[in-house]
Amino acid sequence: MTDKFKALYQRIKKVKHIHIYIAVGLALIIAIIYFSSVFNKQKEASSTKDDNINQEFSSSLEYVDYLENKLESVLTKVKNAGDVEVIITLEKGFEYVYVTEDETRTTSNGTTVTTSSVVLVDGQPVLEKEIYPIISGLVVVASGASDVSVKMNILSVIQTVIDVDNSKINILS
Repeated sequence: MTDKFKALYQRIKKVKHIHIYIAVGLALIIAIIYFSSVFNKQKEASSTKDDNINQEFSSSLEYVDYLENKLESVLTKVKNAGDVEVIITLEKGFEYVYVTEDETRTTSNGTTVTTSSVVLVDGQPVLEKEIYPIISGLVVVASGASDVSVKMNILSVIQTVIDVDNSKINILS
């Protein structure tokens, strides 16, 4: 065994500028360790940011409240709109679609069985997409809505801020 080490040592000794190769190798290892830690920190930061976004609307009621407040603050700035109050109703709440994995097997009697299971990462399901609630109706009560031009401006703002059909919007004075 010691003969093998001696032979290896002799080969390494014959390589010119071995100390440069060792230094470059160590530098590469240090760079890989550094950049992997930087990448992990960025990944954790983006994960925290995504969690904050999802926590903002942890329920449909919070989402509705957010939209109502946002619309009220914008609509009160419409010229001659006056005091504004907004009520939004939803057709249904948030819908979540998770990544699934299908497995097809043939049983001993020749029938094909397909099973579908949700993909988990670290024990958590992987979210493919989040479908926001569908607005079924919107009522705006504005003190200046008796004026047709104000009413049309309010309608225009609502359609710009939230993509809702005219038939679902009711503006009252």
